[in-house]
Amino acid sequence: MRTRPLKVALLGCGVVGSEVARIMTTHADDLTARIGAPVELAGVAVRRPSKVRAGIDPELITTDATALVKRGDIDVIIEVIGGIEPARTLITTAFEHGASVVSANKALLAQDGAALHKAAEDHGEDLYYEAAVAGAIPLIRPLRESLAGDKVNRVLGIVNGTTNFILDKMDSSGAGYQEALDEATALGYAEADPTADVEGFDAAAKAAILAGIAFHTRVRLDDVYREGMTEVTAADFASARQMGCTIKLLAICERAADGESVTARVHPAMIPLSHPLASVREAYNAVFVESEAAGRLMFYGPGAGGAPTASAVLGDLVAVCRNKLDGSTGPGESAYTRLPVSPMGEVVTRYHISLDVADKPGVLAQVATVFAEHGVSIDTVRQSGKDGEASLVVVTHRATDASLTGTVEALRKLDTVRGVASIMRVEGE
Repeated sequence: MRTRPLKVALLGCGVVGSEVARIMTTHADDLTARIGAPVELAGVAVRRPSKVRAGIDPELITTDATALVKRGDIDVIIEVIGGIEPARTLITTAFEHGASVVSANKALLAQDGAALHKAAEDHGEDLYYEAAVAGAIPLIRPLRESLAGDKVNRVLGIVNGTTNFILDKMDSSGAGYQEALDEATALGYAEADPTADVEGFDAAAKAAILAGIAFHTRVRLDDVYREGMTEVTAADFASARQMGCTIKLLAICERAADGESVTARVHPAMIPLSHPLASVREAYNAVFVESEAAGRLMFYGPGAGGAPTASAVLGDLVAVCRNKLDGSTGPGESAYTRLPVSPMGEVVTRYHISLDVADKPGVLAQVATVFAEHGVSIDTVRQSGKDGEASLVVVTHRATDASLTGTVEALRKLDTVRGVASIMRVEGE
């Protein structure tokens, strides 16, 4: 066994970074045995050096992250600071100075993953990022390695714990969106500013990463269609229950039936209670992968938090350190298919549409005519009314999203339609 330790520098020492440092210290002997050489925490870059960090030698603390990655004796950089800059510059600088990188930075990878992979390849270094998607759940490595000989056609999943907690509380307790969000914030599941989670930005970044790996093509954050979940109401859940469904914020990545393009999208959707994702509760994540040979696989577990995310980081650290000892590198970017990303309008899906309409004869016929004119077939209709007002719920058969969007726009123009109360896609059937 090699006696000289592999030196590791940590960029960021917040919730995740502090757990990484703790595990490196408490599991040092196990890590040494698994890697084949000891690993040494050689520096920790932070913004607030005065903060007490239990278990970390104060001599290792620095505010000069650039100097740390330029030292030249660092074998692996662990980046858990997040954001685009300075993370992007620090990672590329690390490659230039002979260090491989383990990152949890989903936003940066979704935006600039191709450039980062090229920089790693140019300098003969590794770029690993299991922790960027779904926390502790092993997902990227199975897609990139275990299923490398298979053809993945679909990735469907819950990849944000905050939104799943909120929607689960709305479903189980009948709470409204704001009430459920307040509870998530009080319990620490939601940030003070939850925008990235509830508007789907976090899930969209993860969808871009997953689609790129699953389909061996380049998918950027801008390619992902995104809708948030702030407009989901208790009435939507009541309607979903009548259909035998619940509501989840889903990341959906699909290969087209002809294999010539892919799509990636994030939005709330109704899914049948019989679907495995319907039973995913609280802040847990779950991802369903459908491939030609392996069939349907489900990955489930805690998708966020310091210890779970640190577990994924340390798994990558072991792999990268082993590669360092062997003088090799692991899998890089695989984008050989160069498949285009189709716009949302070409996606084929189903809609659940709730309309407030006048309660008088002929309204249903008018509504049905609009659907027919746009080539959208109706599956079921449910109507209730009182005192001249009525609610009309229509569930469609599968059609292109563009056709469904056009149908809704035409419905809004009918004099007998007082308003479109809710629009939601139906998935998982």
